[in-house]
Amino acid sequence: MTQIVTSAGFTPDKFADAPLVSLAEYQGTGALLMSLEDEISEVAGHFDTLNLIVVPFPKSADGRGFSIARSLRELGFSGYLRARGHVLVDQFRAALRCGFDDVEISGEQAQRNPEAQWRAVPFDQSYQTRITNRDARP
Repeated sequence: MTQIVTSAGFTPDKFADAPLVSLAEYQGTGALLMSLEDEISEVAGHFDTLNLIVVPFPKSADGRGFSIARSLRELGFSGYLRARGHVLVDQFRAALRCGFDDVEISGEQAQRNPEAQWRAVPFDQSYQTRITNRDARP
């Protein structure tokens, strides 16, 4: 069983019943499970019919998912965007900043990294905030 993580902590999967299909199988409605090899421009042609795009993270050291999320948002995708796989607690804030709405992790990872660790991620602090806002400096 997997666990959904949002900035509010562990939450139920509101897309649990949504069938995920590949880009090749997509028929113009529902949810898409992207491959890291999918052309973002092809996915963009379906933005108006997609309510969920899931981007895989096969390894925590593979940052392509962050770039994909940013590109999808820059091209105008306003639907729900989920990172699935090996996203570390330390990468969580970056995932949300790149455009993901949530992260789907394995049950094993949820046991290793309980909800309290995910909720402890500070969202009000960033490098950019510190250099542009004098009040945010220590």
